[in-house]
Amino acid sequence: METLSTSCVIAGGGPAGMMTGYLLARAGVDVTVLEKHGDFLRDFRGDTIHPSTLQVMYELGLLEKFLALPHAQVRHVSAEIGNAHFTIGDFARVSTHCKFLGLMPQWDFLDFIAREAKALPHFRLLMETEAKDLLIQGERIAGVVATGPQGHVQIRSGLAIAADGRGSILREKSGLPLREIGAPFDVLWLRLPRIDSDPVDVIGRIKTGLFFVMIYRGDYWQCALAVPKGSFEQIKAEGLARFRERLKNIAGFAADRVDGAIRDFDQVKLLTVAVNRLKQWARPGLLCIGDAAHAMSPVGGVGINLAIQDAVATANILAPILQRRVPRFGELKRIQRRRAFPTWIVQAMQVAVQNRILAPTLRATGTIKPPFILKLLNQCPRLQRLPAQFIGGGVRPEHVKIGK
Repeated sequence: METLSTSCVIAGGGPAGMMTGYLLARAGVDVTVLEKHGDFLRDFRGDTIHPSTLQVMYELGLLEKFLALPHAQVRHVSAEIGNAHFTIGDFARVSTHCKFLGLMPQWDFLDFIAREAKALPHFRLLMETEAKDLLIQGERIAGVVATGPQGHVQIRSGLAIAADGRGSILREKSGLPLREIGAPFDVLWLRLPRIDSDPVDVIGRIKTGLFFVMIYRGDYWQCALAVPKGSFEQIKAEGLARFRERLKNIAGFAADRVDGAIRDFDQVKLLTVAVNRLKQWARPGLLCIGDAAHAMSPVGGVGINLAIQDAVATANILAPILQRRVPRFGELKRIQRRRAFPTWIVQAMQVAVQNRILAPTLRATGTIKPPFILKLLNQCPRLQRLPAQFIGGGVRPEHVKIGK
């Protein structure tokens, strides 16, 4: 078995893993990131770049180069309930450098971070390499065992970071206890064509028994249809024609594009929604961040941005330590103390929306009345900055404190 050594090995080349790797390498820490796929090209991943993440790019001096990539800018989030239209959030009022929501395919975001990181002498990215197990030395995690193009590889490190997503292998191997919170729905992702006369927006639509979100993506809409938990097989059994009718009933101005766009169920991707969080994020030598530490609901589209915030906090706290020595267990626990509160607050908001809006909507058989809060936001536009700040600016936002 090949053996490698590094100061920090990171399992998972998603937003949390790539950003942590970049920040640590930028601070002079020898870091190796493992990504199990050969590229970052995965459709229907989170594509929203919130103002808090754009703020991090600004603080890193990368914003101008980053925004040169193809992307869309959204300044308002709206909802339609029946025939009534409501503006939920106004990002123009958010207290960040960029006062908009960026929409960019996640593979472009990750490719950008990878290019910037590869220019750093202390960064190494191993593609097609998946962490499979933990190396344990006494009471301490001493690295990981992975499989790559050349077979098994042992990577010894002072710190292993599990950023390998909600199905984290390293989290499972660690034995860290997980608290399941749950969600009453799943999401079906699909695409519908966009034409020039369509709005540039993020639109949520609610009708009796239906909840639908349309996200502007240039020449198409990335769409999410909420369905009751575990119901996708039943939907497929009912047939494509009935599914198309369901979409036409909720797709608004894009209803006439459904038949041409959805030709079979292969064009519909299931996201099994999970909401959970670790009771303890670390063991000696191991730290879990991002979805490996806390799987988020798609409500608010905040998963990628919360993962980035974890990455910044991790680098701020641990980079100065890793420059000198192996972090102690108590120092690893500082990450959870820093990030647990924002995670809890956001998940509490998501669960409230799930239980009070989504679940009743999917069960509804009569006319749906708009919640009072939406009416209040329409009547008092200044209040629209509050949900925009909460979602876009984040709870206890992190700022880059380390440099080269």
